[in-house]
This record gives sequence, structure tokens and C-alpha cells, in this order.
Amino acid sequence: MSMAMGRRRMLGLLAALAFPTPARSAVPSRMAAIDWAMLETAMALGVTPVAATELIQFRKDAVEPVIPGSVADLGLRGSPNFERLYLLKPDLILISPFYTRHQSRLEAIAPVFSLPFYAKGEPPFEKALKAVSALGARLGRSEQAAAVLQQQEQTLAAIKAALVPFATRPVYVINIGDARHFRAFGADSMFGDVLQRLGLANAWTDRSRYTFAAPVPLENLAAKPDAIIVIVSDIPVEARTGLENSMIWRSLMPVKENRVIRLANINPYGGIIAGMRFAGLLHEALLSSGEAI
Repeated sequence: MSMAMGRRRMLGLLAALAFPTPARSAVPSRMAAIDWAMLETAMALGVTPVAATELIQFRKDAVEPVIPGSVADLGLRGSPNFERLYLLKPDLILISPFYTRHQSRLEAIAPVFSLPFYAKGEPPFEKALKAVSALGARLGRSEQAAAVLQQQEQTLAAIKAALVPFATRPVYVINIGDARHFRAFGADSMFGDVLQRLGLANAWTDRSRYTFAAPVPLENLAAKPDAIIVIVSDIPVEARTGLENSMIWRSLMPVKENRVIRLANINPYGGIIAGMRFAGLLHEALLSSGEAI
């Protein structure tokens, strides 16, 4: 390298240091995620927050994305540890409208970025996709966001094509609450929304039932005897024996005809990663069942 070229490069470097690019300096580098769907969205963009809430439970219930041990745990989503959050000095805090009651207190620590995912009666997956674009723009990662969205579109299209043989039967997507009750996921749930995008009919035509206690009696599953029953996430230990011995459960046609499949844990209130995890696990489970329905 000539001396003149070396001097020009040095002058350019000094100029860059003297006049930093405003756009880059405005991009947050230390984020904290209170909302799990926002945590997923950040991770999908390749950004790991410095802190998030209920990480032990997240790793159990959501499984994906894998959260590094370096991420600080802020405690409960409903009552995060504000003191620890302050000491971590985030420059952006990610929430959803579920946490509006904390917004003013959070804003005293750092700017807050809130995006909606779940609204009563509305399919959430489109909101999850829009969240990828919106957060990508906020973080200066619009190219990464576009790549994530393109990949999910291609993946869902491939899974939909593979599941065509199963499209003639409706599908119940449920959690087991106890040996006599279940939670149902309708079109306004992440699971129900993705199910429809995969070309599969949801056997549950009512709204989703998001309550602490599973509210739907088991016998309601008899309404669609030709259905497939998809059980999402772990069955409570106390419910397993009772379910196996339940005359109601054993009398259901999907149970008699071995049309029941179980999926590993998935966060029912997640974002794009939860939706894609559901699609992938459902795809694997249906194909491994060996039945072209």
C-alpha cells in the first residue's frame, strides 16, 4: 500500500470517528423483552436481548428459540423486577399491549416499543409477521426481517403441499387440562391460524378458550367423529391415568381409530417462531402417523 493511500484511509477513518452516522447511533443495542412474543421476534431477527422474563418457564413451555444463559431473568411477566431492569441499562424495552399497565414505569427506565399480537376474535399470525417487519425496521434489520418472512412463506407452502392427503379431515387442536376437560384452539389462536394456512380445517369452530382452567368438557370432542385430535404440549401428570381410564375418552372415534397425535411443548401465546414450530411439529407428526387420510 502506498504512503498516500495509507494517509487517505487514515483521514477517512478519523472523519468517520469524528462524525458518527446518526442512524447507526440511534439503533438500540441493549434490549429487554417483557413479552414472550416480542422475545421470539427479536431472536428471529438474530438479536439476543440482555434480559427477558420468566426464562425458566419459557425454556420449558416455548422451547424455541433457545435463549442463551447470558440473558438475565427479570422474573414474572406480570410483575418484572424493575430494579434489576434499571441496573441492566437497556436502551429499548419490548412489550405488547398486555403490559400497558407497566408502560409508564418502564418508560422511566428506557424507551418502550410495543406491538400487538393477540386480540379477541382475530387471527394472530399476520400480526406476528407484521411484528417481524416493524421490529426489524426499529432495529435497523429490515433485510433480516425480509429474509425471515420469505423463509416462513416458503416453509409453510412446502408443508401445506405435503399435508394435502390430510386435508379431508377436520382437526381438533387442544391442550388437556384434566381427565375430563380440555382447552380448544380456534381460528383466533396461533395454532388455529397456522392450521388454516396449512390447508387443514379446524374442527373447533367456536372462539379459543383462554382461561386458567380448561373449560371444555371432553365429550365435546365427539361432535366431529371423523376428526384428528392434536394434543399440544405436555399432559398434566394427574390427568394421564385418568384419561387412559376414561370411558368418555376411549369412546371417541379418533381415539378408537388411532387418530390422536401429540406434539411437544409450544407457546400458545408466541410469535412467528411459535407458529412455525407448531407447523413443523404437526407436519412431522402427521407424516410419521403413516395414514394418508
